[in-house]
This record gives sequence, C-alpha cells and structure tokens, in this order.
Amino acid sequence: MTLRLAFAGLCLLVAGFLVLRAGYRAAGDRRWTGSALRSLLGLLLLTLAALVGAIIIGLRGYQALTLEEVAATVTTQPVAPQRFRATIVFPDRRLAMYELAGDAFYVDAHILKWHPLANLVGLHTAFELDRVAGRYNDVLDERHKPHTTYELARPNFVDLFFVARRRLLGPLLDAEYGSAAFVAAGGPATYEVRVSTTGLLMRPVR
Repeated sequence: MTLRLAFAGLCLLVAGFLVLRAGYRAAGDRRWTGSALRSLLGLLLLTLAALVGAIIIGLRGYQALTLEEVAATVTTQPVAPQRFRATIVFPDRRLAMYELAGDAFYVDAHILKWHPLANLVGLHTAFELDRVAGRYNDVLDERHKPHTTYELARPNFVDLFFVARRRLLGPLLDAEYGSAAFVAAGGPATYEVRVSTTGLLMRPVR
C-alpha cells in the first residue's frame, strides 16, 4: 500500500517541479499568461504531493483492514471488586498491561474508509486502536466512581484522524468514524478484539 502511494506522491512531486520550471521559462520569454497557468498547475501538483506525503506519515500506526482483522488479544483477570487487570497483546507482539476500574473492559478505535478512487493508489480502509478504559454497568457508578483510561495509539507526526475530521482530505476520504466495544470483566477470560468494516467487536478465545 505505502509503496504505491509513495510512487504516486513522487510522480506528483516531479511533475510539479517540471511544470514550475516550464512556467519559469515562459516568464523569461515574457509569456505571462502561460507562465501564470503553469505556475498555478505546478503549485497544485506540489500541494497534492505534500498531501500524499502527509497521508503516508499519518498512516503510521494504522493497519489495513480487509473484511475482519484481529487488532489485539485481551486477557482480563479480576483483582478486587470492580477492579481488574487487562493484558493486551498486539499483532506485532507488543504487550501492554493496565489495571482498570469497572465491571467491563472497554476499547475504541479510529477507522478511516477511503473512496474507491483512492484504492487505486493503495489506500484501503484502515484502523488504529485509540484507548482502553474500565466501564461500569450501573449509570450511578459511572457518574460517581473512579475512572481509568489509557491511550493505545502511538504518537505520530501527522494525526490523520484529526486531519480527516477537518475535512482536509477532500474527495479521497469516504468516511471517518470512531467505533467502540466492551465486554464483561467479572471473571478470568481471553478475548480477541476484532475490527470489521462495520466496526469493533470482541470474540472469546476458546
């Protein structure tokens, strides 16, 4: 995916510089209209190349989504009333462990769905797990008892989900949304956190 996208960005970059160079030459020949048009086109191509570069950087941490993917495996272990430990193993073998307050294990994710045209250059639906938390069953508990929330997303130079929410990706993006799921943590259990084209879901590991 990234290779095709990088190639498209490189082509836009080279084309932009070539068109700008042609505009500079036209200005030297005093062809002002042609120079202005070429310069505008060159700047547009360079802007598109910069956008592609930002997307490539922003996609670091996101995983391509095809039908259904295992985003993480979670094992919960109660340690006290309404208190449990969650051990999370990611597909790259990265391990995280958190002590959470509540009756259920909660996780959410960012999901980016691209238009079919963007698929041609290698952009496909992508996801990134964002945070985990403890969730209380009772609304009163949710209002008054301690909350525990931890970030899962890795820091990135370009926050692509933030860019998408500002409508800065134009016609490339079909939809951007958040999805969440939770599962009871009252006893020892192991679950797979899965991401489908409709959002997050959890399945017990037997």
